Amino acid sequence: MQKILDTVDAQLETSLKRLFALLRIPSISAQPAHHPDCRRAALWLADLLTDMGFTARLSETAGLPGLIATHHAAGPDAPHVLFYGHYDVQPVDPRSLWHSDPFDPQLTEGPNGRRIVARGAVDDKGQVISFLEACRAHLAVNGKLPVRLTMLLEGEEENGSPSLPELLTNERATLEAADFVYIADTNMWDAATPAITASLRGLAAMEVRIHGPNRDLHSGFFGGLALNPIQVLVNILGQLKDARGRVQIPEFYDGIVEVSPEQEQAWAQLGFDTAGFLGGVGLATPAGEADKIPLAQIWARPTAEINGIYGGYQGDGSKTIIPAHATAKLTFRLVAGQDPDKIHEKFAAFVTSHLPPDARAEFFPGAAAPGYGLNPNAPFLRAAQKALAEEFGKPTALIGCGASIPVVEAFKTLLGLDTLLAGFGLDDDCAHSPNEKFDLACFHRGTRAHARLLAALAAGGST
Repeated sequence: MQKILDTVDAQLETSLKRLFALLRIPSISAQPAHHPDCRRAALWLADLLTDMGFTARLSETAGLPGLIATHHAAGPDAPHVLFYGHYDVQPVDPRSLWHSDPFDPQLTEGPNGRRIVARGAVDDKGQVISFLEACRAHLAVNGKLPVRLTMLLEGEEENGSPSLPELLTNERATLEAADFVYIADTNMWDAATPAITASLRGLAAMEVRIHGPNRDLHSGFFGGLALNPIQVLVNILGQLKDARGRVQIPEFYDGIVEVSPEQEQAWAQLGFDTAGFLGGVGLATPAGEADKIPLAQIWARPTAEINGIYGGYQGDGSKTIIPAHATAKLTFRLVAGQDPDKIHEKFAAFVTSHLPPDARAEFFPGAAAPGYGLNPNAPFLRAAQKALAEEFGKPTALIGCGASIPVVEAFKTLLGLDTLLAGFGLDDDCAHSPNEKFDLACFHRGTRAHARLLAALAAGGST
């Protein structure tokens, strides 16, 4: 292992040259004018992997191609890892806010030392190259990787992954043979603390429309007698949560796993600055479930959020009407154990049960994805925790993510594979924003951590 780490250290400058070459390709998947550049990035990576000894090929789709690469010299008994990343990047707008050309990578000074500045530096080209350089070090020392490795690099992640289902279906036989998926497109807890994202919240979106009279009514003639759909709607939404922030939809919490006291204690020790987190957006007081710690509220508890509400007259001045309709849009952030379709049904039943006479509700379900929770006893998770802790000299934080990562659900649903999420970005990396960066220390130590992780997985982290 020490020889492999020494090789990572020795090749850092050449690793950066390879990363800079990839960063110079403006592979913006959202902009058709850059689709040739996206294909050029895929081919560049295919050539790089072929030169490293991988078997690499493009997998065509109706959109941009995926890249499939394999290196199975470790033999049939070695763990089989599927590494996922993406070679496309976000648009750079507004370009005027960049301090340098977004596709002319720079090494600049920052609070944590030198940093790589370019579009894609951390999301996701820097993290992909970091992993490949760890593979390169293993190959240089041992002539083979310690695991069977299959790589899937997508070209449309930053544009909503429209071709991913097709890609996964076309490559099912190749991909589902893996033991699990490894994604390095996430963050550490802080610059000194490695982290594994072990849970993701899902989503259930819903629009509800309350119908009342068959036309807008004059409030002077009908006010006080006729039902007002806006009033009905706000009365119902006002009963959605109790005073302690708990959602009041019957059976809403059924099936979820409560956060253990041990996990809550571990999260409490991370030193999350609740006041600073809320203060940055002009707030001061947590508004979620009063009996849950703040990190549990945003990582491990389901929510009901009203995203928009409208009805009646919206123009300048006043218009004295009782509207015929009122509408609200909601999203429910879900955790493992909740079924999005059932949440749609339970919300509809909740609203319907609170309707007064003459009111009618119409429902329009939207996006739906279940929450995801990684088995805390999975051997590959324990191996990853150990490998990252050895590199950083402190325990690996097991954290959650309050948002969704659709590709993780796709791997679970379509291929039956769990996902290890362990990346080396930081919260201040400006991913998707001007002046995106990746601290050189994170790139370097991330590469070393990847090298340790590959060896740790070979030693007993396959299933």
